[in-house]
Amino acid sequence: MDSTTSTDEIAFDSPFFRIYKDGRVDRFQGTDTVPPSLDPQTGVQSQDVRFSSDPDLSVRLFLPGSSDPARKLPLLVYFHGGAFCIESPFSPIYARHLNTLASAAGVAAVSVHYRWAPEHPLPAAYDDAWAAVRWVAAHALGERGAVAESWLRDRADFDRVFLAGDSAGANIAQHVAARAGVEGLPGLRIVGVALVHPFFRNDGPDKLMDFIFPSSSGVTDPRMNPAYDPNLGRMAGQRALVFVAEKDHLRERGRSYYEALKKSGWKGVVEIGRASS
Repeated sequence: MDSTTSTDEIAFDSPFFRIYKDGRVDRFQGTDTVPPSLDPQTGVQSQDVRFSSDPDLSVRLFLPGSSDPARKLPLLVYFHGGAFCIESPFSPIYARHLNTLASAAGVAAVSVHYRWAPEHPLPAAYDDAWAAVRWVAAHALGERGAVAESWLRDRADFDRVFLAGDSAGANIAQHVAARAGVEGLPGLRIVGVALVHPFFRNDGPDKLMDFIFPSSSGVTDPRMNPAYDPNLGRMAGQRALVFVAEKDHLRERGRSYYEALKKSGWKGVVEIGRASS
């Protein structure tokens, strides 16, 4: 076989990225970035903080500019979507999204960067997300680490922490909340979780999962299918909000998660929000 032909064999193809059998990845979107700034439309300030060098991990922080400097703000920890393979806190779409969220909700926000699959297969993204929330928690505990950020230390209310994400990021947010409920997360009190069209696995074959999470146990892996998590009822938080969209192919997975959480014995309040498009 011609070497050029063999190296160009496609293992997985989507409108957003292409994975070749030799491990290369072509990303067609989700790689653009914008620098942190003072957003002129919302007045929200942002800055980037690199909190780990091995692995290389960072966050983008957002702070409403009109808030009283003496007042502590609820803290939103946000995980972006993109099938675990594209997008970042630094992309234009998520920079705009978090600027709007921070301004409208009056919260300080931490938008978490995690390593992309398939170059860094899952569970790398889960590990990175957990490392990020533990770094946030270190500020609440007054720990003296290599990287500390005054915006968090001085402005965040660590007793009012919300986890949120969309698509793959909603999956990660749920995982972090579930892990915090089992292992604990000293310093942070998670009060709510918001999952926007969450990307969970169904009970059928999923070719994408085979590439981005090769070590997964399959359809019963609780990280990809929380309905199989025996500890789902121990998830941290007092309220969960699941959003699904009528025409989204992930809608049934979101509804299934909503039903599973209701039946799990979780002591919080779970609601589902539906959009018509």
